Amino acid sequence: MSSTIKVLLAEDQSMVREALAALLGLEDDIEVVAQVARGDEVLAAAREHGVDVALLDIEMPGCTGIEAAAEVHRELPAVKLVVLTTFGRPGYLRSAMEAGADAFLVKDAPAAQLAEAVRKVLAGERVIDPTLAAAALAEGANPLTDREREVLRTAADGSTNAELARTLHLSQGTVRNYLSTAIQKLAVRNRAEAVRTAREKGWL
Repeated sequence: MSSTIKVLLAEDQSMVREALAALLGLEDDIEVVAQVARGDEVLAAAREHGVDVALLDIEMPGCTGIEAAAEVHRELPAVKLVVLTTFGRPGYLRSAMEAGADAFLVKDAPAAQLAEAVRKVLAGERVIDPTLAAAALAEGANPLTDREREVLRTAADGSTNAELARTLHLSQGTVRNYLSTAIQKLAVRNRAEAVRTAREKGWL
């Protein structure tokens, strides 16, 4: 491995991306060799530039940073993954770790802390924002099954049960059952509240 750590930066807001790149560029041992604005461009860029570490924002078009992390982890297991978030949602932390992330930090962490996290993950350490770690432990595991999450995600645009059934290739009765179970598990009154609550907790 070269003495310079090659970093890929994935962030859809150009001002934030450029600021992070500039700050990391001040470090003698770190070089930002690639920048992308979409989650579905991460894997190709990581492969093309032979990066050591990928810094991934969660909210991106194409696919989320967590989905991109899972893809890179599967295809390029040597690449270390640092997930950055604006929203300290406890469910995101659990999802990121399950996707193979080596670090999970809030985006407004000091630049020195971010640079240190890059060095630590390359040395085989795991770096997690302590406040988010405590919140995730307090919140517990996501109670929703993969199918319940899929139905809720699809229902987020206000689709009727008939439309959901068509989209998901399920019967209307099955859709109703999934929605009903999700509403019950989340202790809310209706599907709109279920979608909102699941999103706030980072469970969708």
